[in-house]
Amino acid sequence: MAQVTVTIDSKTYRMACEEGQEEHLSELAGRFDRYVGHLKGQFGEIGDLRITVMAGIMVMDELHELQRRMRGLEAEVETLKKTRDTALSKVDKTDHDLAEALSEVTDKIEQIAGKLSGRS
Repeated sequence: MAQVTVTIDSKTYRMACEEGQEEHLSELAGRFDRYVGHLKGQFGEIGDLRITVMAGIMVMDELHELQRRMRGLEAEVETLKKTRDTALSKVDKTDHDLAEALSEVTDKIEQIAGKLSGRS
């Protein structure tokens, strides 16, 4: 297991992570530190725990909004898939109907050609 030292609110924390995830964990910690810094800039020193909880709630709110948007996009994708499937079915039916019509026309032309060749 890899070890990473991250800094949040000017405090360092040593954390364990999967091998190869060190950079990702550092980036996440950096993003969280920006939330904490933003809140400290807005509210000043109101206590480390309170700032951390507020930052966590902000992150969870952002996550909730992204999940809501993702569910909407997934529903839209499903609707588009159904629309595509319906359109493809209609195209298949139209192709089948057209092939049948062409076959009937071909048969009639052959019948007419046969009658005409018998008259010659």
